[in-house]
Parts: sequence; structure tokens; C-alpha cells
Amino acid sequence: MRPRLPERRSLRTRLLLFIGVTLVVVCAAMALTTVLAQRAYLIGNLDQRVTDAAERSQGGLQRRTGDDTDLGFLNERGQAVGTLAARFDADADADADADGTGQVIAAQVVTDDGTQQTLTTAQRAALDGIATDGSLHTRTIPGLGTYRVTAIAGDGVPVLTGLPMDDVQDMIGGLVLIEAVAGALGLAAAGVVCAVVIRRQLRPLGRVAATAVEVSRVPLGRGAVTGLTRVRERDTYPGSEAGQVGAALNRMIDHVESSLAERQRSEERMRRFLADASHELRTPLASIAGYAELMNRGTQRIEPTLAWRRVSAESARMTGLVEDLLLLARLDEGRPLQSSEVDLAALVAEAVWDARAAGGGHDWQLALLLDTPALVRGDEARLHQVVANLLANARVHTPAGTTVVASVEATEAHCVIRVRDDGPGIPAHLLPAVFERFTRGDVSRSRNTPADGGSGLGLAIVAAIASAHGGHIDVQSVPGRTEFTLTLPPSHALVEAPSAPPPTALATSDPRPDPH
Repeated sequence: MRPRLPERRSLRTRLLLFIGVTLVVVCAAMALTTVLAQRAYLIGNLDQRVTDAAERSQGGLQRRTGDDTDLGFLNERGQAVGTLAARFDADADADADADGTGQVIAAQVVTDDGTQQTLTTAQRAALDGIATDGSLHTRTIPGLGTYRVTAIAGDGVPVLTGLPMDDVQDMIGGLVLIEAVAGALGLAAAGVVCAVVIRRQLRPLGRVAATAVEVSRVPLGRGAVTGLTRVRERDTYPGSEAGQVGAALNRMIDHVESSLAERQRSEERMRRFLADASHELRTPLASIAGYAELMNRGTQRIEPTLAWRRVSAESARMTGLVEDLLLLARLDEGRPLQSSEVDLAALVAEAVWDARAAGGGHDWQLALLLDTPALVRGDEARLHQVVANLLANARVHTPAGTTVVASVEATEAHCVIRVRDDGPGIPAHLLPAVFERFTRGDVSRSRNTPADGGSGLGLAIVAAIASAHGGHIDVQSVPGRTEFTLTLPPSHALVEAPSAPPPTALATSDPRPDPH
């Protein structure tokens, strides 16, 4: 199958051609119908006159006593100019019995001055073969034109009578001419009106196309893209096709602009991420290179044990950063995590116990508020990392003596882990971006001890792991109260356990779960 060629004419041209052809066909059909109807009417009227004239001629012959060629009845009053009459030979009856026709032996026509003119042999020959049964015939007689003739016998003398068709043909010709002129003028006027109307109706579509062309010329490949031209409101009316196109174009431009803005933000985040990652990796590498250079210059400049200790610390810091980046990359790719049944109550209790060992200067508390067992399906190691990161974040960014409460809530609908502290809180300008990568309260790149802060990936890892488990994490922070809330879907694959124990009271001194 051959591919369909694209339309090379404009929509305006195709509409004009279609409407013009349609109007021409309709006008031609109407004109043809009118001409045929008028012709049928005029021929019918003429046939009636011919029949009446034949009957009068037969009556006139019955009253006359002339021979077989006598056509004197044409002199009688009432005979129209151009009336033609003919007589058949004496054997007409016998011939009519054989084939229904007779031979014309005399024929005359009434001239313009009222006299009779005898037809020549050639003219009479044009009248041969006409049956005397009263049927109507159309014959062209040389020198006289086209006639409508009939022949009747009846009870009298057979006679042929005819009347000219010039008047009918002239009237039909005039009607055709009038209709042609009127149709041409009407089609021209209709074409002009259609062209104006189509042009006006397609004008909004032209403005929409101009807007699309203007937008297509905007460089979208680089930089921020804002303020793209929109279709004007008057060209977005949903009741018209052009308005629907304009509205759709505006929606597409909005989508393109928002997508480009999101791409710009993503590129900015990526550039910031690369810059932060480069700085984070450059700092330990610079330290390692510096200590190596000092050792190359001699042990008198630095104690070897101290140098190796610092090199090991910076290597561990760099290894941890790379591992965090790899974890985020795997989570971004959507790689499946290990799946098993995890008891959040035991997991949080262990994490709080570890945090108490690492930060003895804080007051660590555990609260278990369980309506059902706090069971979820997920990767236990990653979930432990989430809780450990939240507790480490509270330990690093709050002063000694701060109370940190980790609570676990479990219902039929969800399982919730909350980590709350009464420290100074998160700065308001950092709160919207607290879960983004490399977000830190301290923008400095140099950190000598863990107390100086991490790389800014801890909370980003928390958010990524929560999302990978079908949950989400939120934060609310004001001076004196900061609370992270991790919500996870419960495990529905377990057999329903016996009724859960009543909520456990707040553990204020020993964070380990109640052994009973």
C-alpha cells in the first residue's frame, strides 16, 4: 500500500475548494432539475396543442370536398404560424393495417404572412414512417427546423399535423442562460463570502500557530526557561475547535516549562551534588597526601604513629562517604532490598542501646506504644541504619544533656517510629531541604572529629530507604523540640498474633525492652 502523501494545500484553500465544488454541484443539480422540469412542462403543453390542432384539421377535412391532396383547412382561422399539415395517399388504410404508417403525398406549412407553403420532396421524406395512432414524434425538417408532429385517423380522414418547437427551444435556451449567469454570480458571491468567513474563523488558529512558532524559536537546550509565550485567552475558548487547540497548546507549554524548570533544578542539584561530593572526597585525600608528604620528608617533622592514625581516619571517612554514595545510587536505581519480617520494637531498642553507648552525655529514652506487634517486611540492616542515622543526627547536633526519645507505635494501619529531642532545633532555612543530599548546618568542608558533623548524606539515606520500603519520613522542628516521624506499612503476611500486651510505659532510665 502506497503511503499517503501529505496535504500540500492549506486548510483555508482546501475548505474553499470543498465548499466551492459542493456549491457548483448543488447549483448544477438544481439548474438541471429546473430545466428538465420546465422542458417537460413546455413539451407537454406543446403536445396538447399539436393534438388539438390534429383534431381540428381532421374535422376541417371532413367538411371539405376536395381531393386527397386538399389542405385547405390550413386557411381556417385559428391556425398558428408554422403549423404543418400533411395528407396520406388513398392506400393509407391498407398500409396502416400492414405497418401502421402511410406515405405522405401532400404537405404544407403556414408561413409568417398567413399563406401556405408546399413542402418539398426532401421535407416530406422527413415525415415518413409516422403511424396514425396519435403518438407524438419529434422530427427535424430541412429548412423548417424541429417539429413536434402527430398523425391520427380516427373515424375520419387520416391527417398529420405538427407545430414548431422553436419557442420551446428558445425558452429552454434562455432559461439555461439565465440560470448559468445567475449561478455564476451566486457562486462568485458565495465564494467571496466563504473566503471572508473562513479567513475570519481560521484567524484564531493562525494566532495559535504563530504562538507555536514563537515558542519553537526559544532556545530550550540550556539555561533557565521561563516566560514562554502563551495563547491569548480569547483564543482558548473550549466551544470552538481553534479554542481547543489553543487551550491544548497552553497546557503543553505549561508542561514543557514545568518540565524544563524541573530539569534545571535537577541539573543544579546534580552540579551541587558533584561539587559537594568532590569537596568531601578532596578533603580526606588532601589530608592523606599531606601526611604522606610529611613522612617522606622525615620522621623528625611528625611522629609516624600520629601520621598513620590520621591517614587511617581519613581513609575510613572517605570509605564511608563512598559507601553512602553507592547506597544512594542503588536506591535511586530501584534495586530490590532484602525482604524479611522485622520487629521494629526490638530493632529500635537495640539502636537506642547503641546510641546510649556512643553518646553517654545525652538522656536516651524508649517508648513502646503497641496496639499490635510492630512487624514490617523489609531489609532489617537498612531499617537499623535508618534508626541509627536518626539517633546519630540527634546526638551530633544537640548539646550534652539533651533528652532524646525514640518511640514505636503500631496499629492495624501503619507502624510509626518517632525520634524526638529537646535540642535547639533545625534552622528554618534548612528545614525544607533537610532530606536533600549534602545538606548540613555547617557549610565548612573541614571536620576533624565526628562531633564536627557528617557529610550531609545521613538524612538523605534515611529518606531513600524509607521510600524503598513504601514509607515516608517527615520532620517538625522548633527551638526546644525536633521530631522525625518514620511511617511504614505493616506486614500483612503474618498469621494474626494473640492479643497484644497493653502499651508499655515510658522507659526513663533503661532503654532496653521489658524482658517480660
